[in-house]
Amino acid sequence: MSTETPAPAPVRRSPLLDLPGAVAAEGADAGTAWHYGDPVAEQRALVRGEAVVDLSHRGVVRVSGPDRLSWLHSTTSQALTGLPAGTSTESLVLSPTGRIEHDLHLLDDGGATWITVEAAEREPLVAWLLKMRFALRVEVEDVTAEWAVLGESSREPGDGAGPVWVDPWPGPVPANEGGAADTASYAAVPTPLHPGAERPWREVLVPRAELAARVAGRRPAGSWAAEALRVEAWRPRLGMETDERSIPHELDWLRTAVHLHKGCYRGQETVAKVHNLGRPPRRLVLLHLDGSSHDLPGRGDDVVLAGGPERAVGRVTTAARHHELGPVALAVLKRSVPVDAPLFAVAGSAAGEQHRPLAAAQEVVVAP
Repeated sequence: MSTETPAPAPVRRSPLLDLPGAVAAEGADAGTAWHYGDPVAEQRALVRGEAVVDLSHRGVVRVSGPDRLSWLHSTTSQALTGLPAGTSTESLVLSPTGRIEHDLHLLDDGGATWITVEAAEREPLVAWLLKMRFALRVEVEDVTAEWAVLGESSREPGDGAGPVWVDPWPGPVPANEGGAADTASYAAVPTPLHPGAERPWREVLVPRAELAARVAGRRPAGSWAAEALRVEAWRPRLGMETDERSIPHELDWLRTAVHLHKGCYRGQETVAKVHNLGRPPRRLVLLHLDGSSHDLPGRGDDVVLAGGPERAVGRVTTAARHHELGPVALAVLKRSVPVDAPLFAVAGSAAGEQHRPLAAAQEVVVAP
């Protein structure tokens, strides 16, 4: 058997990169625009609901058949049996030890279940779903070549022209609400006061052949703008806030993606054990960074205690320049780091470059 690493799927270049001012994104958003010449104005237009973000690099998977919802219910972290048509939800595929493998943005239209995923997760997810079908009446189709995704600041379910996934963040999952033992998350801020409550978001699926036409006459915004607003909302993203050790509790993902009272699924033992008997070993925070520097830390850069030995106590996951907050970042810290500890984000450390410490004040997302 070959031990060679499979070649990554080729990047699908969006036609919206031909729009005036478009600057191509790299990394997870490759194939789409990072910005169109004025990322600050793009953020503000996105907040006002006047802009659209090209998410056409996301994978689109369609699951059909009469057993689709019960099958997805049994294999993922969310309760999906009896999901009303047109209801948007989120679910995770976990490893047997409860580590996060896939994040599914999921909508059932009454005849099929539509799922959008990160570009890099499309092929692995489809392969895993096909392997898990057994004898059930389900069909799994990768329809990314036919359907593209656009992002908008809205919670409207759409006009029926195509599937629309409305982001449930910051939730919580209704069935998880209750007493202290049943809290949906470890957040230090209750849902009504959560900054994510001010970020409406939806993914609109459009026929790929109509992508350029659907955006014509509207203001485009790049991933810079979308990511800055996501960071402000403390919204975790697969492949950015996650690594091979991530469990849902660390990232506050119990809010929208995990049903705490459903039947058995892969990884449930870890979810239940950490929720009922302990605390996650790491916690998500928002960092407010020193704005006097032009530097921004990158994903994986160290976070260290100010005034202490330069030993990493966490890592930056996503950094952005926000149109109001300035430079900010999401980071994952060790649970033992005091919530009032002054920190530094060490820009360049992940790449082995000369260290450029940036003062960082933490805002607690997941309480220790």
